[in-house]
Amino acid sequence: MVSTERSRDLELREWPVGLPTVVSVAPLTGGWIGRTWRATLTDGRQVVVKQCPYPAEVEADGFAALAAAGVPVPDVLGAEGGTLVMQFVRGDPDWSALGTAIAGLHRHTDHRFGWHRDNRSGRFVQHNSWAEDWPTFFVENRVRPHLTDPTVPESLRVRIERACEGPIQAMLPEHPLASLTHGDLWWGNIVNGRWVIDPEVSFADRELDLAHMLMSTDHPLPVEFWDAYQSEWPIPSDFEPRRRVLGLHHRLLQVRHFGASQLVTLDGDLTALGW
Repeated sequence: MVSTERSRDLELREWPVGLPTVVSVAPLTGGWIGRTWRATLTDGRQVVVKQCPYPAEVEADGFAALAAAGVPVPDVLGAEGGTLVMQFVRGDPDWSALGTAIAGLHRHTDHRFGWHRDNRSGRFVQHNSWAEDWPTFFVENRVRPHLTDPTVPESLRVRIERACEGPIQAMLPEHPLASLTHGDLWWGNIVNGRWVIDPEVSFADRELDLAHMLMSTDHPLPVEFWDAYQSEWPIPSDFEPRRRVLGLHHRLLQVRHFGASQLVTLDGDLTALGW
């Protein structure tokens, strides 16, 4: 067992059965919810150990879905309790290949919107109950679950509830393709410009992923990524008016995770939408 001093708070009480134990470890930066370490196992392998405040097998399920769809992800070596052990990946950026892979991910479809289980959006449960039409799924599983959180002020909650009663449905297509989506794809969940981590998968309109990928102005995905994606599956010319609507899910998540500092942007998007 690795020593407490070297582990830097890494707890190994929940360790995947059959996986060699840790001989050395160093903390990794990043991550708002789980804590991560780079570790060396007794068989010499370099791994990443992530400890989550939720069952790690939920995240392993998402990784398996992405890998099956051809997305480059670290191999999951084991999951036990809140501990997820993954391959330590490295390599030069390949944004073009990643853009092609994400377009391919979105080509994997289902006849309904949802997922076979609820999973996680950071600290919170992500609801994935099946729905036959996209607006219903988005409103009931991606917007309304956030509105019971006391960090969302009553004035904003009322405005969003009114939008849920019809304006959101009026702006979203009823039956777009139900694409397999990552759910939280942005610069911070891409390693070395080529590997994808932190899945929050579901079958959704691919525009939900697109809206989130385009949300960050501080860390935009490079043009090579977008050129490759667009060459495989162009973004619809009428997508722009829907971006703020689809961004409500992540704006609300940011408020719930990070508090009042995020309210200005949420209010601005609602105002821009006329809500």
